[in-house]
Amino acid sequence: MSSTPDGGQHARERMLTGIPVRERRLQLAGVPTALLEGGDGPPMVLLHGPGEFAAAWLPVLPELIRTHRVIAPDLPGHGASGATEGGLDADRVLDWLGELIEATCTSPPVLVGRVIGGAIAARFAAHHGDRLARLVLVDTLGLAPFEPAPRFGLALQRFLARPSAGNYDRFMEFCTYDLDRARELMGQRWASYSTYAVQLAGTRSVQAALGALIGQFAAVPIPPEELVRIEVPTHLIWGRHDLATPLQIAEAASGRYGWPLHVIEDAGDDPPLEQPAAFLAALRTVMDTPIAATVRS
Repeated sequence: MSSTPDGGQHARERMLTGIPVRERRLQLAGVPTALLEGGDGPPMVLLHGPGEFAAAWLPVLPELIRTHRVIAPDLPGHGASGATEGGLDADRVLDWLGELIEATCTSPPVLVGRVIGGAIAARFAAHHGDRLARLVLVDTLGLAPFEPAPRFGLALQRFLARPSAGNYDRFMEFCTYDLDRARELMGQRWASYSTYAVQLAGTRSVQAALGALIGQFAAVPIPPEELVRIEVPTHLIWGRHDLATPLQIAEAASGRYGWPLHVIEDAGDDPPLEQPAAFLAALRTVMDTPIAATVRS
């Protein structure tokens, strides 16, 4: 069953109007999955953050589909994707990602994961790196204990406890460096985007899925001995002003594992949303980097 509230479907449709992607539904590892896909070229899979949905990539999707076949799913229990009766555990989610890649990619994709999507992507790469061309972790969780700045944590708690337009804006002020800029860049889509986010946050299924994914992939850091097993070429893209997972964590991971780090100025934990041009430039740099230059010796 879809996690989208009845009223939320209209907001979702308005949000996606005019975007050159198509919606598709698949059954993956027992999870009814909604995804956006479009473009031709090498495959690229985009995994969004917790409590979000595939349309979180809207500011960069039109450009990405010019050069890649892009697959952007709603994570299990998020957006229009359902969950499973037995709940979401790590093995089920990783199986889900494996089946997604098998069903949608004719060759190993570039896997781009942001926040909780990054933690899922990193865990998958540690065990199935041969199924990926590259790995890009964007402000990802799982590299250190999840200890956001107190004001960030309080704003998140308030939003989840009482989802409303006001609480959403107050929460997003801590996710972004300049929320007004993000709104301006989204233009008329911002109203339906924020409406959809608020409606989803008020549903029990989304709250349960959010809690499950945080608990499985972020509450405890991914063990270093698992991260060191990642052999696929890996890059980090990070907002300088991330209050959830500060830049120092990315710098430490870059030094420890040899993953090149690309810092996005004037951005919080969502560079694709508020600095899409800079994010795309960083991603192009990743794609242009010879694979031999990013493989650990």
